[in-house]
Amino acid sequence: MSFIEKGTSEQKKASFALFLGGFVTFATLYTTQPLMPLFSEQFGVSASAASLALSLSTGILSIAMIVAGTLSDAFGKKKLMAISMFAASIIGILTALSPTFWTLLAFRALLGIFLAGVPAIAMAYVSEEFNPKAIGSAMGLYISGTTIGGMSGRVLTGLLTDVFNWRVALILIGFTALAASIAFLFTLPEPRHSIKKQHSFKEMIMTYRIHFYNRPLLAIVLLGFLLMGSFVTLYNYIGFLLSEPPYSLTQTLIGFIFIVFLTGTFSAIYMGKKADTYGNPLMLKWSIGIMAAGAVLTLLPLLFIKIIGIAVFTFGFFAAHSIASKWVGDYASFNKTQASSIYLFLYYLGSSVVGSFGGWFWAHLHWIGVISLILLLLTITLPLIFYAEHHRPGIYCVIKKQKRSSAMDRA
Repeated sequence: MSFIEKGTSEQKKASFALFLGGFVTFATLYTTQPLMPLFSEQFGVSASAASLALSLSTGILSIAMIVAGTLSDAFGKKKLMAISMFAASIIGILTALSPTFWTLLAFRALLGIFLAGVPAIAMAYVSEEFNPKAIGSAMGLYISGTTIGGMSGRVLTGLLTDVFNWRVALILIGFTALAASIAFLFTLPEPRHSIKKQHSFKEMIMTYRIHFYNRPLLAIVLLGFLLMGSFVTLYNYIGFLLSEPPYSLTQTLIGFIFIVFLTGTFSAIYMGKKADTYGNPLMLKWSIGIMAAGAVLTLLPLLFIKIIGIAVFTFGFFAAHSIASKWVGDYASFNKTQASSIYLFLYYLGSSVVGSFGGWFWAHLHWIGVISLILLLLTITLPLIFYAEHHRPGIYCVIKKQKRSSAMDRA
């Protein structure tokens, strides 16, 4: 069975479909982020409580991701991704009808469950179906879809909220996601390199345990927690900062700041290609250094410098995420869906835990506290990269994998 080759019409269709998958996932997931100050005011809740409109979704998403990876082996990757996208679009529309903040949180929790069917499976689809030489750029294209989706969800939410209200904004974005889901269904090529198989609960646990013998892989997946935790913390509380004096920006203007996500669209593809040439560790260190530089720039009081800092930070984040995602596939020689699920479990767990925990730093230390937390998390990534770089999966790990695989075959 042949791979999807770079430059073919099949590659263009697959890349466009994966782009749509990333778009729908992030457009529906992050619509509530620019609305947090509004939720805090309208529903009478604190900044940390308002952040649950995102953190609850990402927290449940991280847990559901573990099950979704194994379910894709039974139902098929394309089918499960399509079901997830359609369900998430409809739930996004229903969220707009929430009569109370707690009802809104219930819908956002449900959204987290269904969205789990896209990210890990999409990463595994790229690793399995594309020519290995084209994986870096293909992963970059998928992640560029997540940046466009994340940007569109945030920008359109802010704009439509000022023109109409936040409920109309969520309805219109939900219908846009529904249209993109239909296009995805008719565009993505059927997988050729994955085999449908049923797993018992014991086999599912054993499949994941195999990867825990792969310590360099664990170092890489821990990067997801630290990177996403840093990213979401900055974006969760920048809206609070910019809505206060001396800036006092409207929802539309705060939403338009998310246009800097376009830098991530470029960096995911560009740095992914550079990683194919110069290696994952080097380009990952550069990307994290860029994130740190951008975070420091946001401490300066001038608004246009802050926006430049956010853009630089965003460029570095999506580059780092693209490279780390590719590195997971390199270090997981099989059961790639489950390896991607572990990475994304920690990735979205970081969004949930650190994103809400950052509220304490905002409340007690204001913006300098938020940036201090981010810089601490980014510093912790460096020893993890060093360990993964100098400890590739060894013979002991391979033997353990083979034993586990043999035991599964006999079961």
